[in-house]
Amino acid sequence: MTTMESLIGLVNRIQRACTMLGDYGGGDNAFSSLWEALPSVAVVGGQSSGKSSVLESVVGRDFLPRGSGIVTRRPLVLQLHKTEDGSQEYAEFLHLPKRRFTDFSMVRKEIQDETDRVTGKTKQISPIPIHLSIYSPNVVNLTLIDLPGLTKVAVEGQPDTIVEDIESMVRSYVEKPNSVILAISPANQDIATSDAMKLAREVDPTGERTFGVLTKLDLMDKGTNALDVLEGRSYRLQHPWVGIVNRSQADINRNIDMIVARRKEREYFATSPDYGHLAGKMGSEYLAKLLSKHLESVIRSRIPSITSLINKSIEELESEMDHLGRPIAVDAGAQLYTILELCRAFDRIFKEHLDGGRPGGDRIYGVFDNQLPAALRKLPFDRHLSLQNVKKVVSEADGYQPHLIAPEQGYRRLIEGSLSYFRGPAEASADAVHFVLKELVRKSIGETQELKRFPTLQAEIAAAANEALERFRDEGRKTVIRLVDMEASYLTVEFFRKLPQEVEKAGNPGNSGNTASQAVDRYSDGHFRRIGSNVSSYAKQLGQLLDEDPAMMERRLQCAKRLELYKAARDEIDSVSWAR
Repeated sequence: MTTMESLIGLVNRIQRACTMLGDYGGGDNAFSSLWEALPSVAVVGGQSSGKSSVLESVVGRDFLPRGSGIVTRRPLVLQLHKTEDGSQEYAEFLHLPKRRFTDFSMVRKEIQDETDRVTGKTKQISPIPIHLSIYSPNVVNLTLIDLPGLTKVAVEGQPDTIVEDIESMVRSYVEKPNSVILAISPANQDIATSDAMKLAREVDPTGERTFGVLTKLDLMDKGTNALDVLEGRSYRLQHPWVGIVNRSQADINRNIDMIVARRKEREYFATSPDYGHLAGKMGSEYLAKLLSKHLESVIRSRIPSITSLINKSIEELESEMDHLGRPIAVDAGAQLYTILELCRAFDRIFKEHLDGGRPGGDRIYGVFDNQLPAALRKLPFDRHLSLQNVKKVVSEADGYQPHLIAPEQGYRRLIEGSLSYFRGPAEASADAVHFVLKELVRKSIGETQELKRFPTLQAEIAAAANEALERFRDEGRKTVIRLVDMEASYLTVEFFRKLPQEVEKAGNPGNSGNTASQAVDRYSDGHFRRIGSNVSSYAKQLGQLLDEDPAMMERRLQCAKRLELYKAARDEIDSVSWAR
């Protein structure tokens, strides 16, 4: 394969890969600019201008729907891939990626069916393109875009805006600076009335991107010819005009082979008294080679900008991959390490909220500095320590034996009664701190970017943290009540000596009788099965914790595919550039 074929074939592959990855068209996709930067040929013409016949002549196959009115109702992105001589011809649709069509009559049917799926069995149009690749030894590497034929009048079944809708669709393709315009005009009509040339002149006034094609030369009135156009006298372009002789309707009805039709076309020009001197620069085969050569020169001139765009896309993708995170290992050890690292990331952010650097920890200080003192100031000490209440408490405490020196029991009861009011604010303080900590856990999980990949692990960490906080709150409430009780009872050192100590409960020695049976079963099959089951469930649990958000997994997969595409494209472009 020549350097030219390699270069254009590479562009075809990049365009197809971009399309498969969803990077084609629309302009909303961050990577669609690569597809836009690659040149392609937009085929433009009025209805019944012979567009379909030109495309079929270039391909060498009968594969496009035919009929009256608007036949092409959706753009057809046609990518031609030249294969080795003698290899089988086949076609593939992007929407049917695993199916190869070797019967091109079925290709025609699928184009029609796929059009109807979007537009219905009406004469409506749709801007959603159909993507078709044809692999054949009889083609040159090209990307051609067949567009609906320009029209001047809406027919029955079409909306009143159909004329403007079609022109707007066609214009969206030919306005792109990297688009090559293949303007099809029938020779048996005045070139001044050509819809294709009118539009081409508007979007490409210098004619740098326009190739003019005259069809139906054999249908001109006897005694007339199109030499003024073909030789550039009546309508000058920067590229030479090419004349085409389409198959007649009789040839189409008889299913004349396209290869035979190409031969008849060559014979027509070679024997024509009007066009014989131009025979070497006429016909569908010459047109395909001319377009291919032009594309090759365009691609070569834009290699630096294409390479720069690919490098920029690679940088953006690698940055996104770093943000999304790399794929998770499958072995339990690596998964456990990943989970611990994620927990440490959460722990670090939670500590920053508590210790400073992130907001939140100051609210805990506020509970003890503001909320608790304010609650204590509202306690009814005045009523409890009123003279009437003090007399009542002391008298009741002394009973029938009046005190000799000081009302010890009265003091005790007054102090206990006063400090018992502290219980409510103390418990409320524990609840307030608990609420702040729960809120900080929620915020910390949301701020841990590494956890966003794993919603299940997020939920598990949140559940574990909240469960621990509930336990800590219960223990905290018990502790503050115990502190209040301690202060209420603190009159002698003897009290501290009598404080109940928490004793860890030992195991029940009564189970020693089972030791022998356990020893017998220790290395049995059942024992090993239990070990295996434990390890399996442990590994399974780790895997469940690391089940990513499916949307994020899909995004990473798409990024990885794009990275592979762009890096391969860069390498191929570099190799072709060095081969020049």
